[in-house]
Amino acid sequence: MADDDLGTLLGSLLGGKQAGEGTLLSHLLSALGDSGQGGGNPLQALIEELQDGGLGGKAQSWVSTGQNQPLSGPEVAQALPYQLLDSVAERSGLSPEQAADQLAVALPPVVDRLTPQGEVPQGSLEDLIRRQL
Repeated sequence: MADDDLGTLLGSLLGGKQAGEGTLLSHLLSALGDSGQGGGNPLQALIEELQDGGLGGKAQSWVSTGQNQPLSGPEVAQALPYQLLDSVAERSGLSPEQAADQLAVALPPVVDRLTPQGEVPQGSLEDLIRRQL
């Protein structure tokens, strides 16, 4: 699926008002999926990347069925490899700082919506999103 289509689906998950964040998330998840991390599951790769970056507790709060812990742009910038954040920001026409700030807003609700059973589901990202819409 094209990044634009995935971005539209992710934007819909965010309530349709945050198309920019949907596109940004699309770029991030596509890059993670292409990396082969998470066994080819971009959502699992994202969770692993955040855990490796010291945000495992926050990421787990979004996956679990409890309350979601908030996230800040500087936390995103610190947790994600700079090359990844820089690439995603560039593809989105943003500075790395702007991208980190937007990801901080978008990640908790999107991960929460994509993991309604308290675990990262298997399957394509597109299928996961469509099931939640």
